[in-house]
Amino acid sequence: MINDKTAEGKRLLSNSEKDVPLEKWGPYLSCRQWGTVREDYSSNGQPWDYFTHDQSRSRVYRWGEDGIGGISDINQQLCFAIALWNGKDPILKERMFGLSNPEGNHGEDVKELYYYLDNIPTHYYMKFLYKYPQEAFPYDELVNENKQRGKDQPEYELLDTGIFNEERYFDVFVEYAKNTSTDIFIRISVVNRGPETAEITLLPTLWFYNFWQYHPGATKPLIQWMNNGCVKATHPHLEDYYLYFPECRDVLFTENETNFKKLFGRDNVCAHVKDAFHDAIVTGKDYQALLDAKQGTKCAPVFRKDIPSQQSEEFYLRLTSKKQDNAFPKGFENIFDQRKKEADEFYDNINRNKISDDQKNIQRQAFAGLLWNKQYYHYDVGRWLTTSDGITPDSMQRLNGRNSRWKYLKNQDILSMPDNWEYPWYAAWDLAFHCITMAQIDPVFAKHQLTLLMREWYMDPRGQLPAYEWNFSDVNPPVQAFAALEVYRAEERMFGKGDLEFLKSIFQKLIINFTWWTNRKDADGNGVFEGGFLGLDNIGIFNRNMVLPGGTLLEQADGTSWMGMYALDMMDIALEIATKDPSFEDTATKFYEHFVIISEALNKLGLWNEEDKFFYDVLSINNFQNIPLKVRSIVGLTPLFAVSMISSKIVSQLKDFSKRMEWFRQYRKTNNLFQPVSNRDKTDCILLSMVNKETLADLLTRVFDENEFLAPGGIRALSRYYKDNPYSMKFGGDEYTIDYVPGNSNSNMFGGNSNWRGPVWMPMNYLIIRSLRTFGAFYGDDLKVEFPANSGNKISLNDACSEIKRRLLGIFEMNGKNERPVFGPYNWFYSKEENKNLILFHEYFNGDNSMGMGASHQTGWTALVANLIMELSEEEKMMIADE
Repeated sequence: MINDKTAEGKRLLSNSEKDVPLEKWGPYLSCRQWGTVREDYSSNGQPWDYFTHDQSRSRVYRWGEDGIGGISDINQQLCFAIALWNGKDPILKERMFGLSNPEGNHGEDVKELYYYLDNIPTHYYMKFLYKYPQEAFPYDELVNENKQRGKDQPEYELLDTGIFNEERYFDVFVEYAKNTSTDIFIRISVVNRGPETAEITLLPTLWFYNFWQYHPGATKPLIQWMNNGCVKATHPHLEDYYLYFPECRDVLFTENETNFKKLFGRDNVCAHVKDAFHDAIVTGKDYQALLDAKQGTKCAPVFRKDIPSQQSEEFYLRLTSKKQDNAFPKGFENIFDQRKKEADEFYDNINRNKISDDQKNIQRQAFAGLLWNKQYYHYDVGRWLTTSDGITPDSMQRLNGRNSRWKYLKNQDILSMPDNWEYPWYAAWDLAFHCITMAQIDPVFAKHQLTLLMREWYMDPRGQLPAYEWNFSDVNPPVQAFAALEVYRAEERMFGKGDLEFLKSIFQKLIINFTWWTNRKDADGNGVFEGGFLGLDNIGIFNRNMVLPGGTLLEQADGTSWMGMYALDMMDIALEIATKDPSFEDTATKFYEHFVIISEALNKLGLWNEEDKFFYDVLSINNFQNIPLKVRSIVGLTPLFAVSMISSKIVSQLKDFSKRMEWFRQYRKTNNLFQPVSNRDKTDCILLSMVNKETLADLLTRVFDENEFLAPGGIRALSRYYKDNPYSMKFGGDEYTIDYVPGNSNSNMFGGNSNWRGPVWMPMNYLIIRSLRTFGAFYGDDLKVEFPANSGNKISLNDACSEIKRRLLGIFEMNGKNERPVFGPYNWFYSKEENKNLILFHEYFNGDNSMGMGASHQTGWTALVANLIMELSEEEKMMIADE
């Protein structure tokens, strides 16, 4: 729990009183701004082609900035990051390199080695690591080799090139330690891991975002030379800032302006442009002119060092809003130790139970990654649609193209990103899961994020939540109510009291979104919902977003189940509020009735297959013919998610709700209708669930079967049965097939960079665990299951939850071979002494061997492992107490 007696706890308490609970400075700088939808002004809607990595060093961004291990102010006016040169690359290493979607054999993918080592919610201490090769970076090799590989081949990674063999690389650590919110000490430590002395050039870079390009006549900001150890940054909308650094003979200045001459063959607006440092350092071009400039909107001192083998160099800087007579007083370095100690104290109080050092490290880096992925996000769709970027003229195709229905959407906030290189934009359902983990360390920011997405500058006037910038109109699973409850309960556990005003506020907005779902996604009004791909990319035998022939509907087991879960979560929120404010009691009744109707539709209208004992999507043709799509996937397990247990005490307290519930139950019993309510005297509780005890047992037989869903690292998204038994069907003159693919996707569906046909996904496992925990609390030892199936080992559902958690944690833990399954064939690199404690939190994990797949820094929802570590430690503590 958060201790407000710690230094970080006190800072968090102070921030909680702000309208926006954020620090002025943080890791808000993205890893990638190029190749994003918001920077795409093409008429054909091809972001990867319109703004490439090769152009990014020469071309000014419209909607944000990017850099390596960088920070910015909350409005991203002033930015700081590092640039590096090893003396052999053709360009400076100024931003992370990766493949665009068309270049990768499995879509876009960053091809760098970097790690989020530490961070705390106020960012008073942060630590980042980048591994920089000493030989020429293999840009072309990575592109060409991946282009040649097929979907059935693994990705060609940076470690495959051999460039890290013989340890010929630098470890570049970037640490930030704040003295105050606007006084930041910076330590850059460069370690030569190689066998020989190696040269490195470091450019700690300060620059302004170019807002003036679209505001003619605006006062332009300025960075100016003060002396050989200081520059001053002046901005019309910021207080003055000073960057102090060790006395340096060479301080380069240029302008953050596009090199039009290089890219587009027309005159530049000024003499020195954005990419000037690249030419000056690599070729010497205009080097003296950049030294003589003494002012500009981009600036960097230049440090060149020969670092002996196994030795390191440290560089200290200070970015502050106050002019300093002595920027680096004696003992100033101690602030890094002090802030690190405060971070240790903060996290020791978060998890007070005993856990292993390895688990502490995993959890700490999971939290760090989540915090490092807080990013400034700016996208005014109305302005984007109707204006030019000064390079490509306006076009009717763009005006009526991507996101044209979202003209009112005006985002300019700090948001929690899934992965700020591969997914440097928010996603509605990802963010909900982020908040569940964020609530363990900063519940105020978690609440702020959930509420923010409901605001009028995000939510559609009709009630739809924006999915993500590639298509805001796509539909993601409605998990916001679930996340709101999780955040509320986390804060309640910490402080003994939940934030009822937060629940009330978000509940009102969620009603609007729930109504949108019922009006838009239940075409026949029968309680069976559609929704399209619902965030599960290639889970279907065909693209579930595609328009089906006239009269045909895809009635989705998961769409229906998500709505059943949504209704129950809304009921639970209403009940929680109603115990203090009776005016919400009627609303609880309304959502209870919604849940009952949806549950009956799921069970009685053909989605449950009695022969296979599984839920399937169904093709409904003209309301006459129903064709079940017999694919055993996570889609058929989503009915488990809609479960809630209500205390009889609460029901008796709410007389009207109790009366209405009892009437409903008796009516359905008399008329032989589906009954989603169970009572159990032992627990003095009522269980609401879409599945009864027998259906639950049937489903879990498959879930815990290692030849179906149970993987070494958790629960798979598709049954392993299809490895040897692919499922095919003919529809509309085409034949479709689905088979078990445990690793990367073998199709181009949804860009081909995600795969739901076999891997393990952390958020779905988290939901399964949450559901089984509720079932376990209700049934206790009355329902035991074989785990694994056919093993003869019968355990309770609560014990099964713990087993799943251990398998998920085992993805990251060091095993008996001193290897971490997440790294797969690259454990040769991660078993080295300097790398053995590094962790990456991937988007999903191989269903056979747990190797990390997809986005490699998705400490968005994969950070949920931090929650699981806390829960396992609590369970072990209780077991010891029982003994």
